[in-house]
Amino acid sequence: MENNSIESTSPVYTLSTTSTLSGIPVHSIRQYIDKGLIIPFKKESNRNLFSQVDILRLRFIHKLLDEDGLNIAGIRTLLAVIPCWAIRQCSTVERETCLAYRSDAYPCWDASEKGTICKNTNCRECDVYRIVENYPDIKSFLKTLIP
Repeated sequence: MENNSIESTSPVYTLSTTSTLSGIPVHSIRQYIDKGLIIPFKKESNRNLFSQVDILRLRFIHKLLDEDGLNIAGIRTLLAVIPCWAIRQCSTVERETCLAYRSDAYPCWDASEKGTICKNTNCRECDVYRIVENYPDIKSFLKTLIP
């Protein structure tokens, strides 16, 4: 039997369709891209495409802005403190070579220096970036890390 479902990380939506599906204006999506809150898929033509995970992420960002009162810098900091090293199960040595572990300023997908585990990983498909698929907020995820 053939499976015709679209993978949640498949980049299939244009910017305007993503705007419609997420309820977020195009100019806001562009701002979130510029600030490193979302990673679009770039086609060779330099056009951005988005996935279902990106739409969930945009809704998550919008909730943090509108309902929780955070600004872009606050959201970026919140995303930067997600313990990617715990999710990816990085060793102590890996952590020390990774800017995402050493700094609160960069979400792991935006860190310039990454550990060897993440260097060749497509961040769009990483469990850290996809966290919005399974958790409605960061706190509910963090509770899973505490025994």
